[in-house]
Amino acid sequence: MKSLPIIGITMGDPVGVGPEIIAKVLNKKEIYALCHPLVFGDVRVLERAAAIVGANLAFRRADTPEAGLYNPGLVDVAPVSDLDPDQLAPRTPCALTGDAMVKYITSAVDFAKENRIQAVTTGPIQKAAMHAAGYDYAGHTELLAQRTNTDRYVMMLAGDRLRVVLVTIHMAMTRVPAHVTREKIISTIEVTGQALQERFGIARPRLAVAALNPHAGEEGAFGNEEKDIIIPAMEHFQGTDIQLDGPLPADTLFYHAQKGKWDAVVCMYHDQGLIPFKMIHFHDGVNTTLGLPIIRTSVDHGTAYDIAGTGKADPGSLEAAIRMAALQAQNRRDLPG
Repeated sequence: MKSLPIIGITMGDPVGVGPEIIAKVLNKKEIYALCHPLVFGDVRVLERAAAIVGANLAFRRADTPEAGLYNPGLVDVAPVSDLDPDQLAPRTPCALTGDAMVKYITSAVDFAKENRIQAVTTGPIQKAAMHAAGYDYAGHTELLAQRTNTDRYVMMLAGDRLRVVLVTIHMAMTRVPAHVTREKIISTIEVTGQALQERFGIARPRLAVAALNPHAGEEGAFGNEEKDIIIPAMEHFQGTDIQLDGPLPADTLFYHAQKGKWDAVVCMYHDQGLIPFKMIHFHDGVNTTLGLPIIRTSVDHGTAYDIAGTGKADPGSLEAAIRMAALQAQNRRDLPG
């Protein structure tokens, strides 16, 4: 039998819900049947989180992935920080927690680059605390791209009923049309198609391409981006293994997408994809970054400071992210050669 993949789980903000949802998920024995989880975090913070959520867990230090025992009930922790939980202000991020959350990520990524762990699943972080600690990243994705020297990457939100990828991500709506270019659409489709083949085991991916304008522009009545930009980009893939439909009006395509007509939907801007996705997968959605040389999945929610420390946080997204990381690691390992 092949050994299980080691999944590095970064703890996220020590004063957010990350430690609590980790304790909840790793209290489930079935996770250990899928992978070897290694938490990049802080033992004392995790011990407090386990007590808050009532998880019957012990924690042990594993300085390297090879040192992990990976037994249910005994959580292996790569001890990146050693914070005093009593000195952390509940639900109050600061430069200290910002520095810790970045180092959890960079430590896990460096092991993944060496293939000493087979995937990274990231917990929620807080950008202001990260900036206060001196790290000038817009977020997780930009940090990961720089750490892995990656120029082309795509944000995918994935669940068992719907997958969406974004041509543009975090920008004002007034800036979106100028950034929806033929080259950007082609790059997004190429990265998505390759990832669906290599990490999701889909030999001939079927993608729906959303229009930018209402009613797909209505023959130019509502805009010309469809015929001038999107259709020429789609023509680039004629004769390839990537099958495309579109550009399709976004007000109707998601009805068919969530019924399984396509393997993913290529969306032109953030809310076009995220609104329908979160309507369906609010509690179990996964954010996975395509195009990186490493496998990365993440929870699809933030630090939830309003409920941090209460034990109320839903661990569904983290569990789904770990399961998806294990699936991608297995599919990558099964590739020929």
